[in-house]
Amino acid sequence: MGDTTLEMISQAQQGDAAALAVLLREHYPFLYKYLIKATLDPLLAEEIAQDTMVRCMEKIGTYNGTSAFSSWLITIGSRLYIDRKRRWSREAQWREGQMQEQGNRSLRWSFESRNMEWSEVLDALSRLSSAHRMAVLLKHYYGYSYDEIGEMLEIPSGTVKSRVAAGLGQLRKELNEDEV
Repeated sequence: MGDTTLEMISQAQQGDAAALAVLLREHYPFLYKYLIKATLDPLLAEEIAQDTMVRCMEKIGTYNGTSAFSSWLITIGSRLYIDRKRRWSREAQWREGQMQEQGNRSLRWSFESRNMEWSEVLDALSRLSSAHRMAVLLKHYYGYSYDEIGEMLEIPSGTVKSRVAAGLGQLRKELNEDEV
């Protein structure tokens, strides 16, 4: 890091808004280019770069100089991106759960409207993840081998065995709790 960069950082840490603005302006292109490569999405990269700049303005006092200023910005940007991906994953899981619950209600109504029985087993099956439910159904309802299921789902047969075992364990637990 050059002496001018160190001086700008010091001034920014002491509250000099103009020094902070210069620092951010000088480092923004480097950060943005990194984020484009990391996210493969220019709009998302721009959004995270802006969030990184805001975080930098809030936390400039915590920068201790043990790494280059640009490395500190990349660390902040990377963490913001990872956090965003985690949030999206949680939101997607929640949406999938909501859709699955709605689908279960619809399926249950469809069964009951046709005077077909909706059993406790179907209810328990509906609470399994789709990966576990498919493995259990293909193995124990349709009678496919672990290897055949693995080929169908494009996963190793060992993974199928583990999903079947976990799914059956959850089913046993839920069905036994219903009896108590």
